Amino acid sequence: VGKPTRQKGSMNMISTYQRLQRKRDAGEIDGFTLIELLIVIVVLGILAAVVIFALGGITGQSVTAACQADGATISTAVAAFNAQNPGVTANEALLLSGTAANGLHPYVQSWPLNTPHYAFGLSATGGVLFETPWSLSWNNAVPNVAGGTLATGMVYGGPNSVTAGCAATLG
Repeated sequence: VGKPTRQKGSMNMISTYQRLQRKRDAGEIDGFTLIELLIVIVVLGILAAVVIFALGGITGQSVTAACQADGATISTAVAAFNAQNPGVTANEALLLSGTAANGLHPYVQSWPLNTPHYAFGLSATGGVLFETPWSLSWNNAVPNVAGGTLATGMVYGGPNSVTAGCAATLG
């Protein structure tokens, strides 16, 4: 009557494999097998994962470095303002527009702002304030921070301060 269907199917598959193997050995078929392609894809995936994890630390370092530079910029601008304008309290508007004492040249060209990570502002007495998303007052500070005004915040202790600086809070 004939061979069972299963046996016909497996015999057909074996003969197809043998025919393709002969053609490949004879050089009639060029290319990669599915297994070879899958191995290459897996290796590339592993390399991509290694690169992504390696770059994660670099972005954290860049945020800290940017924060330190922004803090130094604001601190220097306030110090220059105070030296040229004794008795006048520094505020964002005066730092951005300048005063007659310096020929109306701005002390800061634009207010440094990196709201996903940190914000700088000035207190009512002209001191530099520093705020991070991890502080309790961040939600109150962010809507007001575009002009450099923080509702509250810690007094900025300098770029490498262990208690109130970029390295301590972001690093």
